Amino acid sequence: MRIYDIIHKKKRGGALTKEEIAFFVAGVTDGSVYDYQATALLMAICLQGMNPAETTALTLAMAHSGDMLDLSGLPGIKVDKHSTGGVGDKTTLVVAPMVAAMGVTVAKMSGRSLGHTGGTVDKLEGIPGFETALSMEQFFATVAQCGLCIAGQSMSLAPADKKIYALRDASATVDSIPLIAASIMSKKIAAGADCILLDVKMGSGSFMKTMADARALAQAMVEIGQGAGRKTAAVITSMETPLGDGIGNNIEIQEAIAVLRGEGPADLRHVCLELAAHMFLLAGKGELAACRALAEEAISSGKALEKFAALVAAQGGNRSYIDDPSRFPTAKLKRTLPARKSGYIGAMDTEGIGHTALALGAGRATPGDSIDYSAGIILHAKTGDRVEAGQPLATLYTSSEEKADTATQQYLSCLTFSHTPVEKPPLIY
Repeated sequence: MRIYDIIHKKKRGGALTKEEIAFFVAGVTDGSVYDYQATALLMAICLQGMNPAETTALTLAMAHSGDMLDLSGLPGIKVDKHSTGGVGDKTTLVVAPMVAAMGVTVAKMSGRSLGHTGGTVDKLEGIPGFETALSMEQFFATVAQCGLCIAGQSMSLAPADKKIYALRDASATVDSIPLIAASIMSKKIAAGADCILLDVKMGSGSFMKTMADARALAQAMVEIGQGAGRKTAAVITSMETPLGDGIGNNIEIQEAIAVLRGEGPADLRHVCLELAAHMFLLAGKGELAACRALAEEAISSGKALEKFAALVAAQGGNRSYIDDPSRFPTAKLKRTLPARKSGYIGAMDTEGIGHTALALGAGRATPGDSIDYSAGIILHAKTGDRVEAGQPLATLYTSSEEKADTATQQYLSCLTFSHTPVEKPPLIY
């Protein structure tokens, strides 16, 4: 078998066999398939697509390229959750403690930021001392102690995905539905949870810009999960505007803590409650109405906030930052952007706003870039809101005037104004 023939077959639109896909994944993992060959096949897949059998074969080959976690020794039903990524999406920071606080085990591995989307691991590492690079022994010990662990992806977990993702990012093949589905589900299956909830983002700030694409991705991932014996469901949520009011690592941690306290932005709270309810539903905690009540109780009782603080302490972080979020350092420079005219915000280029946060230092354009944890944006108005001339639209946080100048022009170009009222987009589709 030759990788050349596999590339040629897919370039012509042919369906790859399970054996051909396994050969490709094994070659990427051990280096016998060179990066330029792998990139050629990824582009062919991006252009020609994959059928469900191919997508499942790719997912399982990637999942089995490294360790497969066995969580059966941990108590109860284990539930995992994944978001397809967006701007201001800090739901894991809220939902995981909510679910764990009510007795459902959450053993989760999360990713880092890249491009316009934020990463849960980076946000948590803004808490002094918080350790995300855990050994398997530390991971299991934390889950056993806390009922919850959020760690960075282990090098031994789906290593083929790490290599393939880096090549996709460099070759403009990130937005392929089969490749996205295989990437996400290979890690979820390898991570060993009994149940998987998928938060599929749709809108200007997500990889899926249309409902048709979001549904296709959700359906592909649910079919893969169920085929692998995991109870799997998907919720399609909006990324037409940033989720919550804060974008940036420390800013988003502070906002997550506010929601866990029963405060914070209403849109973020609503989405988190719905996601937690569906995780409880998968875990067999009753009908959806009862599961929603359980999610509400997690916050109102204070149990979710305490669980988050316990998680921080268990993973080496300084929990005093959770008790007093004002301890997080603030950026050297703060700039508020006023509205130049009165009217309604008609639309937001949410992906563009994510790139604005990147320009401020809140993310990374390449995997090796450093992050300014204090950089970011606080939004004062979003789609559908009326603003008067001079009223604040957003506040930028960064380290230099030069970055602020660049980000100012970027942010303002992301807003469309309307003279007439505009309906806010739904949060959950």
